[in-house]
Amino acid sequence: MAVVAVFLMAIISGKFTMEALIAAVVVFLVTGAGNSINDFFDHKIDAINKPERPIPSGRIPLKTAGIYSVSLFVIGIVIAFYINWLLGMIALLSSLLMIYYAYDLKTKCLIGNLSISFLTGLCFVFGGIAVGEIIISIYLGFYAFLMSMAREIVKDMEDMEGDKVEGATTLPIVYGKRTSSILAAIFMIIASLTSPILYILNIFNIFYLIILLLAIVIFLTGAISIVRDQSLENTRKISKRIKIGMGIVFVAFAMGSQFLVLLLNI
Repeated sequence: MAVVAVFLMAIISGKFTMEALIAAVVVFLVTGAGNSINDFFDHKIDAINKPERPIPSGRIPLKTAGIYSVSLFVIGIVIAFYINWLLGMIALLSSLLMIYYAYDLKTKCLIGNLSISFLTGLCFVFGGIAVGEIIISIYLGFYAFLMSMAREIVKDMEDMEGDKVEGATTLPIVYGKRTSSILAAIFMIIASLTSPILYILNIFNIFYLIILLLAIVIFLTGAISIVRDQSLENTRKISKRIKIGMGIVFVAFAMGSQFLVLLLNI
């Protein structure tokens, strides 16, 4: 989804430049590095929550994962600086935030959720800078942030048992699943009820609104469901549902872009 965010900015702007392609490669590498370093620091928690993952299952040695992650970070940052200094600095600072998140922030109440959601939204801004559509990318990044916040909170509810063992202070551990479910629902509701504004502002056309309706239904029903039922089974289901909803929103962004309409008319 991070890479798709960059390609979406290229589609929306109609600028399929080499800079956009290289920016997508950078996001691919740095995001991959972030996921790897997260697995590196979380190998003990994953041994409880998700023992089938590569490191706790023994398929990949811990040291190898660390080297692999650092290599991806370095390559991604170097390529970003090759595009321009601003994207290079964003890649560098984002990488440092990802490392700090995996090492410490992830276990902090809400701070970890805010960090990863900010990075998700930043993928749109990164792509926007590459293609020269910064304002629109900030709008889209904001909605990506809202959707990610909902999913991050639900994921913390899903991972409570392993997080408790590691002494984490995530939102559901500190304030309980009920409070966490309400906050996650609020983020889903805000994203659902305000996202049509992008059509009202004439950023997207009617196709955006039509496709968006499906995502809105998914988010609103998910919000109701998570407030009613905070069981492990349901949190896993809602987490996947939010991811599907985000994917549909991304499709709405693409299909609702003015450039794509012009291209189809041609």
